[in-house]
Amino acid sequence: MLLVMRAILALFCAAGLVPAHAGGDDARAWLQRMSHALTEQNYQGRFFHLSGTSSESMQIIHRVADGKVTERLLSLDGSGREIIRNDVEMVCYLPDARTVLVEPRSEMNSLIAAVPNYTAGLERLYTFQALKTAKVSGHRTQIIAVRPRDQYRYGYRLWLDHGTALPLKSQLLNHEGKVVEQILFSELQVSSAIPPDSLKPTVQVEGFRWLRAYAPTGKSLGKSPDMPPDGAVRWNVARVPAGFALTLRRVQLIAGSPQPVQHLVYSDGLASVSVFIELNPAAKLPDLQGPDRMGSASTYSTRVNGHQVTVVGEVPPKTVEEMAGFVRAEEVAFNSAAGAADTAVPVPVPSEAAGPDSSSPAPTP
Repeated sequence: MLLVMRAILALFCAAGLVPAHAGGDDARAWLQRMSHALTEQNYQGRFFHLSGTSSESMQIIHRVADGKVTERLLSLDGSGREIIRNDVEMVCYLPDARTVLVEPRSEMNSLIAAVPNYTAGLERLYTFQALKTAKVSGHRTQIIAVRPRDQYRYGYRLWLDHGTALPLKSQLLNHEGKVVEQILFSELQVSSAIPPDSLKPTVQVEGFRWLRAYAPTGKSLGKSPDMPPDGAVRWNVARVPAGFALTLRRVQLIAGSPQPVQHLVYSDGLASVSVFIELNPAAKLPDLQGPDRMGSASTYSTRVNGHQVTVVGEVPPKTVEEMAGFVRAEEVAFNSAAGAADTAVPVPVPSEAAGPDSSSPAPTP
């Protein structure tokens, strides 16, 4: 479900003509307008989320008050799922499972986290182009294409409302030009104010199980990164595709896991990949191996040093597979007096867990 949320307003397509006069500067200006509209305006609407043969109708409410953002996402197709995110945490209500999941807030679990907010650093990874105009749900829109420069990330296309710059339609596409996931708004309204009560959950949670992730001690690389409970091992992806960098490290609980897992997030500024590392002594957990899919997300699972490693992201399958092959553990010398890690020494990786040839060069475009 988190993957759906991160994709919610960020998916775009490959069909359509590319006029010779289409300009990158216009595309960048449109993306900046869109980013401003999505983060600083109050809006609410209904949309269809399409992935493969599945379809789901959903409602979104986005409220900004005193500089703080609150978002609510509600499934309208009977499951009653709700996700509410504020400036502190994100709460997922799952009535079917009688469970509530709570995570610390981060930009990665924002409903609009994957929207292509233009920065100059993305130029070496993507191209930006303003295409033709088109009607969506009776509104005039400007089509914006974002194309990857390599095969380690997906492309995007947006249909932005001419008046508000909000995305009325969006698609995510693979390198063959096939649509991986699509969002289509049937209603989208900008409001001067949204009542705070509209952001409250409607799910009755009496008797529900609450699962709370560990609050991170450092939410970004600018602060001390999280350590496992014993402070003995730190995990990293030794080699990543060009442009990706570690942006988040924390220890957390996840549904279905009896113990905390390490969670790493790598991002190129637009696409993101999560790496989950869970201790699996004597294969007490299901031994997952190889590629799989979760809706629009690619996944790859392997075992490293007695741990189950799962890499997942809305990126091509080759990206998660190569990253899984370079997951490594480092022993960390912990200075108990200073309360900080001093040094890290790579832990030898058994041959069974080496994955792709670890002597090969780092993935590059």
